[in-house]
Amino acid sequence: MSGLLGIDWTHPSSLGYPAVFSGVLLGSIIPVIPTGAVVGAGAAVAISGGGLDLWLVVLVSTLGALIGDLVTFGAGRGGRGPLTRFFERRQSPHKLAATRDRFTRRGWLVVLVGRMVPAGRIPSLLAAGALDYPWRRLVPAAAGACLLWAVAYAALGVLSGGLFDNPLVATVVATVLILLVTLVIGGVQALVRRKRAVARSR
Repeated sequence: MSGLLGIDWTHPSSLGYPAVFSGVLLGSIIPVIPTGAVVGAGAAVAISGGGLDLWLVVLVSTLGALIGDLVTFGAGRGGRGPLTRFFERRQSPHKLAATRDRFTRRGWLVVLVGRMVPAGRIPSLLAAGALDYPWRRLVPAAAGACLLWAVAYAALGVLSGGLFDNPLVATVVATVLILLVTLVIGGVQALVRRKRAVARSR
């Protein structure tokens, strides 16, 4: 029995779409779930014959990520008084003014980089909310960033899942690969930050 988007909701595999959506949504609001691994696992299942459609996995991942990002940004807007004071206490007036200027001129790029870089999404969205970045600019920027993010992690899932015919094995391999990639990127970021801190202290 086919329903919305031509999906047979009576088939057990149809549960994969709500699982991917809810996993990405929850992880985008409360960072307790590795959302990239959720997307990659869904893509691996799709490519290895697990009954999911790859493009629908990308679509539901994008929607889950976007809703989560809008909730996070909304929290920043709602608490912009305390958040602004928080940033003001930890940044010099010059750096705070530079941050505001950066959001004014290239806010979309800040949102995009924040979504793609591990541990960068929440700080950038909260900062955007605290600094009164307008919704009309945030929504299209976040939508584009979430789509690019979903495609990138789905591609990693396809890369790993395409090597195996068993959906379970493909899911495990995709999850491990994406977690390793995330750890490597995080390690490189930490190394760059340490080098910059050392250079500034000289």
